Amino acid sequence: MRMNVEVSSFLNFIEFEKQYSVHTCTAYKTDIEQFEDFLVDYCQFSQTALATFNEIRAWVVHLDTQGIEARSINRKVATLKAFYKFLLKQGTIQTNPTKRFKPLKVPENAPNFVEEQKMLRLLDQYPFTDTFEDRRAQIILEILYCTGIRLSELLALRHQDIDVYNSSLRVTGKGDKQRIIPILRPLLAVINCYETAKCQRLGEYAQSESLIVTNAGKAAYPLLVYKTVRTHLSWVTTQEKRSPHTLRHTFATHLLNKGADINAIKDLLGHTSLQATQIYSHNSLDRLREVFEQAHPKA
Repeated sequence: MRMNVEVSSFLNFIEFEKQYSVHTCTAYKTDIEQFEDFLVDYCQFSQTALATFNEIRAWVVHLDTQGIEARSINRKVATLKAFYKFLLKQGTIQTNPTKRFKPLKVPENAPNFVEEQKMLRLLDQYPFTDTFEDRRAQIILEILYCTGIRLSELLALRHQDIDVYNSSLRVTGKGDKQRIIPILRPLLAVINCYETAKCQRLGEYAQSESLIVTNAGKAAYPLLVYKTVRTHLSWVTTQEKRSPHTLRHTFATHLLNKGADINAIKDLLGHTSLQATQIYSHNSLDRLREVFEQAHPKA
């Protein structure tokens, strides 16, 4: 299907003016294309800008009948909200057909994470060698667990983002917002070992701006990190969810279980609101209940 002018303009807007990540832009494009396909197949028209509340509601119902989770549907509707808000601002439409939409109720699921002892066993006892591939796997696991950054933030890291003197990491998050995360000396040692292995393996090709690179010295891609994390977590756990985001959940959960202030965790994660961070309190309450039952005389 040929892309509508309005859609093309919107995608250019979020990419070049809003400076959304490549991953986010791709997700927006996919959502809108799926909605366009629905309009053609079920509503017999292709003018996306002319869609009304009824067509959008029909699409939501269609997604639900296809077994799409409420959380995913809400994300797709959020894409349409941004799209039609853009068209309204541009004067292309007079009313926003998504204005009356309210998010679907999403079941509260506690974040999936790896137990502390298992995580420490992986990082401290896994037989990493001095090869470039092993040192790369080690730095990926260590940074994700020790800082809680997102996959996209990891891939965007550059050498100059590491401040060895102040033991900190500069991270560029959503909306191009930057935050500083303190890092421990053991992580700096892992970074140093990785840099040494990279120079030995790639020579002059190791001069890429990107911190994490492929075997050819180019910027790493998401699938490489996914495979690395999933493979190595399999060494200590059989849980189904073994992704980079699992390590982000693990980072936050372990901090909260150790008594870290939830507002500090919010800042470390780069959340804009405390509500997004409070999902980890469920796991912390489980830990508190366990301690209570072990220590209280009446338990």
